[in-house]
Amino acid sequence: MIKPEIAKAINQQINQELVGSYAYLAMSTYFEYENLSGFAHWCMMQHDEERLHAMRLIQYLLDRGGRIEHQPIAAPQSEFTCSLAVFKLAMAQEEANTHSINELYSLASAAHDHATISHLQWFVDEQVEEEKSVGEILSLVERAQNDVNAMLYLNDRLAQRPQESAE
Repeated sequence: MIKPEIAKAINQQINQELVGSYAYLAMSTYFEYENLSGFAHWCMMQHDEERLHAMRLIQYLLDRGGRIEHQPIAAPQSEFTCSLAVFKLAMAQEEANTHSINELYSLASAAHDHATISHLQWFVDEQVEEEKSVGEILSLVERAQNDVNAMLYLNDRLAQRPQESAE
């Protein structure tokens, strides 16, 4: 049976993953409205990925005998001034998620909950990948924002992102 303080923290992380998922959905719809379907596709893939992360945590918590505590999810920001603003928000969101995962990992370590530590290692590694991916796109958007051709090239490139497996 999982310790109550660990279960509570995992429930908070589940909420954070779902908040992130909802935010990426809002970003995707913004890009669709702006007729940047490649950017929209990339954000929709992120939406799906964050939702899968939440589901992975939900299943883990259930497997350990913990209760799922569904929490409210506030409406995400859905109005943006430009593509750069979207990816600055995405980067801040990923950094906050990394911090949250690290705090949960530290809590599990202090509690000597080795099963949770093992489970969370995947999330720690995943966040390195997430920040790298968003950081690269943010850097490219910063360089391309005043060049329509560069933005359209980037839009085409992001449209090619393949569907990832749930692992």
